[in-house]
Amino acid sequence: MTLIIIIITSLFSIAAFNRKELIYKYNFNAYQIYHRKQWYRIFSYGFLHANYMHLIINMIVLYSFGTSLEYYFHYYFRGNANLYYISLYAGGIIISTIYSLFRNRDNYNYNAVGASGAVSAVVFSTIFFNPLNKVWFFGILPIPGIIFALLYLGYSYYMSKKNVDDVGHDAHFWGAVFGLIFPIILKPELFHVFINNLFSF
Repeated sequence: MTLIIIIITSLFSIAAFNRKELIYKYNFNAYQIYHRKQWYRIFSYGFLHANYMHLIINMIVLYSFGTSLEYYFHYYFRGNANLYYISLYAGGIIISTIYSLFRNRDNYNYNAVGASGAVSAVVFSTIFFNPLNKVWFFGILPIPGIIFALLYLGYSYYMSKKNVDDVGHDAHFWGAVFGLIFPIILKPELFHVFINNLFSF
């Protein structure tokens, strides 16, 4: 499923690089969604990216964590694994923007594109299943996934409050939170698996 999502997202994003009107029509614009009821934007933006670097980084991270998450989903959810994986990814696209939607509903100039919220959901679901597995922080420093998760959430929350750049920190934060709780929603007893894995050092 990870590769399918990467292919679909890449095709849509590359098409939009050559046709800027697609970005305008399908990006996440809180004003258009809230006031003009263009609800499709709350999902379509996740298949568009600002540029090749934005696309490549998101897809590399998605592949790195998504392939591991597929293994965990098949192990714990068996025949429903693919359905749940798609639900996690689609839910990450939508849930990660709810806060931004209401926060910026009267700001016509607020626009966003990218799969970062959904990718954050995949990353944090993967960490949920193996919280002590090493994550390469900035690609150079290996740290336990749970430590990375805490740093990521803290940074995303802090930068969201500062609101000083064009990065969707709100989407990163809420996508990550959704990714952490999604397995528990599906199977509450997995919380005990998480706790056992967390203290298995």
